[in-house]
Amino acid sequence: MNVDMNSKPTQRRYSPELKERAVRMVRQLRAETGEKIGTVKRVAEQLDVGPESLRAWVKQAEIDDGDRAGTTSEEAAELKALRQENKELRRANAILRSASAFFAAELDRPHK
Repeated sequence: MNVDMNSKPTQRRYSPELKERAVRMVRQLRAETGEKIGTVKRVAEQLDVGPESLRAWVKQAEIDDGDRAGTTSEEAAELKALRQENKELRRANAILRSASAFFAAELDRPHK
């Protein structure tokens, strides 16, 4: 592999179908062999995906299925949406405060 030491590694995007298939393969391999150690690496090599990426997908799938504690994908999406809404509301409030201060100052000025 030819890698320039000064460049960042590129981030690969994987389709949801590939992620689901990879997780399914890891689960199937674990069920067949009864082993957890090494299954992620074997499947990652077969599918030419990063083992740490696959490990994260399996972990998230376990969380989503309720097999492991953590924030589900649905909860994470909801939290992200709420944070975005909160950010927009704070911005709107700041604009309204500025406008209110501006118009209050206009009312306090003597008119000719």
